[in-house]
Amino acid sequence: MRYNQVKDLVEWAAGYHGHMARQYRGAADSCDHQRLAMALTYVADSELRMKTGLEALFNDGSDHKEVLEIWFDDPSDFPQPPALEALAQQTVAGSIDELTRVAIESHRQLQGLYEHRASRAKIEPEETFFNALAEGHNAEARKLVVSMQEFEDI
Repeated sequence: MRYNQVKDLVEWAAGYHGHMARQYRGAADSCDHQRLAMALTYVADSELRMKTGLEALFNDGSDHKEVLEIWFDDPSDFPQPPALEALAQQTVAGSIDELTRVAIESHRQLQGLYEHRASRAKIEPEETFFNALAEGHNAEARKLVVSMQEFEDI
C-alpha cells in the first residue's frame, strides 16, 4: 500500500479503526457470554474514540495542516497495512484472551507504522506528529491490557 500524503495515511488509519469498531460491535451483539460481550463493547468504543480522534485532526484548527499535507512514498512491501488488514479479518468473539491478543497486536502494528513514519520524517513537526500517534497507541495498548484483566476478574 502506498500513500501520497500524510492525510491519506491518517484517513486510512481512521477507516481501519472504524472497521475494527464495527467488527467488535457486531461480535458483541451476537455474543452469548456477558463478560465477553462487555469486553467487545469496550474495545469497540475504544476504536471509535481513536477513529474520532484521527478525524478531528482535519478540523481542529491546529498546526497539523502543515504535516497532513506532506507528501511521501513508501515501497509497496511495507508490512503494516497488510498485517493490519489480516488482523481485521480474524474472529475475536471466542474469548477475552483472543480479543486482547488481536486488539493489542492491532495497536502494536499501528504503533510500528507511526514509528516508521516518524523515522522517515522530513521535518520536525512531522516527526513529532507521528511520535505522538505512536505513543497514543502504546498508551492505549497498556490501558487495554489492564481493562481486559478486569473483565477476566469479573
